[in-house]
Amino acid sequence: MNRAIFRTVLVTGGAGYIGSHTCLELLESKTYKVVVIDNLDNSSEESIKRVQQLTACGKDDLVFRNCDIRDRRRLKAVLDEFPNISSCIHFAGLKAVGESVSKPLMYYDCNVGGTVQLLEQLNNKGIKNFVFSSSATVYGEPEMLPLVETARLQATNPYGRTKLFIEEILRDCHASDDSWNTLILRYFNPIGAHPSGKIGEDPQGIPNNLMPFVAQVCVGRREKLSVFGDDYDTPDGTGVRDYIHVVDLAKGHVAALEKLYSDQVGCRAVNLGTGQGVSVLELVKGMGKATGKAVPYEISPRRPGDVATVYADASLAQELLGWKAELGVDAMCEDTWRWQSTNPNGYQQQVQDIESEQ
Repeated sequence: MNRAIFRTVLVTGGAGYIGSHTCLELLESKTYKVVVIDNLDNSSEESIKRVQQLTACGKDDLVFRNCDIRDRRRLKAVLDEFPNISSCIHFAGLKAVGESVSKPLMYYDCNVGGTVQLLEQLNNKGIKNFVFSSSATVYGEPEMLPLVETARLQATNPYGRTKLFIEEILRDCHASDDSWNTLILRYFNPIGAHPSGKIGEDPQGIPNNLMPFVAQVCVGRREKLSVFGDDYDTPDGTGVRDYIHVVDLAKGHVAALEKLYSDQVGCRAVNLGTGQGVSVLELVKGMGKATGKAVPYEISPRRPGDVATVYADASLAQELLGWKAELGVDAMCEDTWRWQSTNPNGYQQQVQDIESEQ
């Protein structure tokens, strides 16, 4: 491969949904080597193999190491093995809101404790360019719309609080040492898949998020979708959210990394969203259009804590990073269906097929 790669980035949780798409975009930029660490707790190494196939990258351009960010010794060994690492994109962590309510200590240990371990090891190596995968959950129930980065932070569940606490840790790190160059990316509702259909969202167990559940209904793994509430003050009565295509989101991380390498930004939070709200039923209809078949659903009672409408003001991302979302609902639904229909059981299906042939 006749090209010069001059930056090496550590991607924690890089085998996961957003992480794998970001690895692909990093490699497609022809600027980065990528070192992925992931404990495969809620991901599959198969995603990394598929990224390698899609990008036709060299064996040294994308490297995977099975490592838990809480494992100080193993983490140090990876950083020792790849001394050219000069930046980190941090995705690794637990992310189910409901589970965080029932198992808060597990979430604080993994998300907060793991991030502290990671930051200590990066600090020891002088790696100060840092992109953090945060979430719009740090805003809690919105006081204003669209949500701007200066809105009050008031996470309402343990998962959201872990994100908020990590943000505060990152601000404290920069206050103590201004060589830390950090972008906190607060993204809203990532959906979709790579247009190749080769990589996508593959949650273990019952999906916690709307789109993978809808996709599993469409492919026959689930009987029907439960729509929680149809009496909100929205155009069709169902909840409205800012859904963003995962490919756009991945490109936002590349734009953030480019910014860190070109400028000292301090520690700043940036929303990544489309700036437009889409209702649950609009998304359901979009999936029906993509599949050619109506999605079966039933109306269920509202869930505690759900709000009617949440969407971002994404203008800072365009101003600071030169980034904006390009892909709409049709692409989100079509790409989701292409992934789910060709991988009805996610990555596990191919693994089982390979094993059965041996």
